[in-house]
Parts: sequence; C-alpha cells; structure tokens
Amino acid sequence: MARVYSSFPPPPPSPPPPSSTSEQRKVFTLWMKSLVLNGRGCTVYDSTGSIVYRVDNYGSSCSDNVYLMDLRGKIVLNILKKKLAFGKWEGYKWSGGERQRDAAAGAGAGGAWFTVTRPCSSILFQRRRRRPSSTCEFRSGGGGAGRAMRYKMDDCSGGGGGGGGGKQPAWCRIVDGATGAVVAEVKGKTTAGGVALGDDVLTLTVEPNVDHALIMGMVLVYGLMNHTM
Repeated sequence: MARVYSSFPPPPPSPPPPSSTSEQRKVFTLWMKSLVLNGRGCTVYDSTGSIVYRVDNYGSSCSDNVYLMDLRGKIVLNILKKKLAFGKWEGYKWSGGERQRDAAAGAGAGGAWFTVTRPCSSILFQRRRRRPSSTCEFRSGGGGAGRAMRYKMDDCSGGGGGGGGGKQPAWCRIVDGATGAVVAEVKGKTTAGGVALGDDVLTLTVEPNVDHALIMGMVLVYGLMNHTM
C-alpha cells in the first residue's frame, strides 16, 4: 500500500514575545481603539506594522482593572485602580496565568511592580493649559537588590493640536525624575507630508534601554486618568 503524506506544510513557529527592552530607540503606533467590536481599549503596532500589544475592555466599568496583552491575548501586565486611594494606580507583572507580586517592592506598594500617583490638585488645574505631573515609582534591576526609581509623566496636551503640515505637539512626556532625561514621548501621528491622522492615532517613542511594558503601563494609566480609553 502506498504511503500517504499530507500535502499541507507544517504550521510556522509562533513568533517570540515582544522584547521588553531594546538598545535602540523604538517607535510604536498607538491606535486608541480596541480590536473587539464595540470594545474600549487600544492597539499597539511596531514599526513594521505588526501588533505587539493590545487592550480590550468591554465597558467603562472595567477601567479600574485593565490588562495589557500581546497579540495572542497573553496577559503581560495588569493595572488596577486603587479604590480607597484617590488618583492611584498599581501595575503588576503577569506570568503563569496569575498576577506576580514584586518581592522588592515596599510594603506600602503591596507587591506592585510600579505605582502611578496623580496629584489631588489635578482637579483644580483641569481648566489650565497644563496639569501637574503624575509620578511613577518602580524598581529597576529586579530581586531584592532592585533600585527604586521614579519617572514623571508630564501632561503636554493642553496646548492645542497642530494643524496640517505642522509638527504635532506631545500628548504626554515621561521623564526620569533623577536626571530629567526624556525616556518616552507620546504625540499625534502624522503622515510623511505632515497631515495629522486623527486624535486617536498616536506615536509612542521609547528611548534605548527603557522597559517597553513599563512605559505602556504608564501610557495606559494616563489614558485612564483622562478618559481617552
């Protein structure tokens, strides 16, 4: 009897998960829409047009518990809004189907990888051109020897949009609190001719050796603070 072989080629191997850091500056496109019909969230593309992260919420009631996922729906990061602390969010790494608690985090952080705090005075500044900076505290280096660090998230969206042909202003800027160096920036995306693609299409630029998941977590918290997702 003749041996029968399948004519179908073997399935391609699964792509590796997105790298958390890079030695080069990385540019991402943020589409502030969910891939799920009638859902709320955002979709993140790399410079080749491939989806690297996505957020799918099914209603505004889910905005206090948000999951950053990869293309296949694997959870990378869980963001929780603290119910008894005004203007505070916590970010937890996710692995093995459960939330991971950072052993290096202080007792006040509750094991969170990072915390973002919005100044209570922000409400008083809502009518001004710029709001006070939000702060993000996290630990770099991992393990018990992790070094506490602080990033500031500056709101830059109060100055109005740039018209066609003009350079788009920043949406928000993330700055190293110790050195003052800009580690990431979000601004409106434009075509090569300088035409803005709309308020819901943004460019995220992350500097070398900065954790992409951490920056994405901060950007998501910023969007939740300002009800843009």
